[in-house]
Amino acid sequence: MTTTRRNLWPAAIIATFVLFAGYIGYMVQQAMRTSVDLVSVDYYQQELAFQQRLESVARTAALPAPVRVSYQPGARRLTLQLPPSLAAQAVHGTLHFFRPSDQRLDFKLPFEPTGDSARQHLNTSRLRPGHWRLRLDFTAGRQQYFIEQELTI
Repeated sequence: MTTTRRNLWPAAIIATFVLFAGYIGYMVQQAMRTSVDLVSVDYYQQELAFQQRLESVARTAALPAPVRVSYQPGARRLTLQLPPSLAAQAVHGTLHFFRPSDQRLDFKLPFEPTGDSARQHLNTSRLRPGHWRLRLDFTAGRQQYFIEQELTI
């Protein structure tokens, strides 16, 4: 009586390759399903305007008084206050609410301060709680200004 022993090495090697190929296929499928949002859709156009942005930031920093952004959680109100030196000028611009964790929550509003105090109030009930960045880009007296502020709602 002779017993023949089968060698299991070829089957083990083939099984290892099949399992590895299946794992790689699964990882590729998961990578294709993952949503990758850029910080901004028009990233390259924003890079081209970077020098102008730097000049606007420097001009804003050189104002005699800062642009104040204050949040009152109880009233759910955000107040933007321009310095008195800009109150007499016609001011218009854009408020961009940017949510770093979810691009779908981003939105823009017009910036139109009213009265002698050059102040604008915004209702924040639309904003979901969490971390936000407020970007204020405005023009006063043919000069561009820019400020970016971190907010926690």
